[in-house]
Amino acid sequence: MTDNELEEGFDRLNRLITSTDDLKGFLQGVAGLASEKLSHVRGTQIECAVALHRRKHRTTIAGSSDMALWLDQIEQRLGEGPCVEALEVGHAIVVSDAAAEQRWPNYCRTLTDEGYRSAMGIPLELGSDAEAVLDFFASPADQFTPETVADAQVFGDMAARALRMAVRITTAEQLADDLKAALEGRTVIDLACGMIMAQNRCSQFHAMEILKKASSDRNQKLHEVAETIVQRVTATHTSTFFER
Repeated sequence: MTDNELEEGFDRLNRLITSTDDLKGFLQGVAGLASEKLSHVRGTQIECAVALHRRKHRTTIAGSSDMALWLDQIEQRLGEGPCVEALEVGHAIVVSDAAAEQRWPNYCRTLTDEGYRSAMGIPLELGSDAEAVLDFFASPADQFTPETVADAQVFGDMAARALRMAVRITTAEQLADDLKAALEGRTVIDLACGMIMAQNRCSQFHAMEILKKASSDRNQKLHEVAETIVQRVTATHTSTFFER
């Protein structure tokens, strides 16, 4: 890739962060851009999928086409193939001709059945809590030459930097949502405790104990019991629900 192509590619990756609604949309854009760039370099159609693995999250997969997505999902399910190994060893893995490839027989059989003979996995370095890999596919054999691998690695480095930022933003947004939910749950619990205190003329400690017992007896979460109390009291202004 030329310097102008690299600059344009990095600019488009950064714009993806602000123009997509979620992480899946960003990955879709990365896969599409990777496919476009390598197809231009090779002069043949090259499809791309990207798989993101985050701790305590399900794997997120996106592709430049339905076929790229399908082939990547098969590889993830079989647990064998160039992108699986690329993640394990930390460098690019190439299948020059799936029809003659001795590694990963089940996966390579699927590739050839679908009309693809070249494949390549490029790992993306994201840090300790996440990892990702670009999975490339081409119909003709011998498409991923050393020069093409080098171009894919350069793009992978750019994509990794943009993806690290996208993951951090997504994580921060999720933490904000979790904090908001926690605060809302805490608020309704405090309201329910206040209502129990007023109706039973008891301390906050005893009101919380009453609420916890109701939660245990009903096999409901604490905030769900609290929401029920608040809704009933605000609706009727008369009922007494728990006594000491």
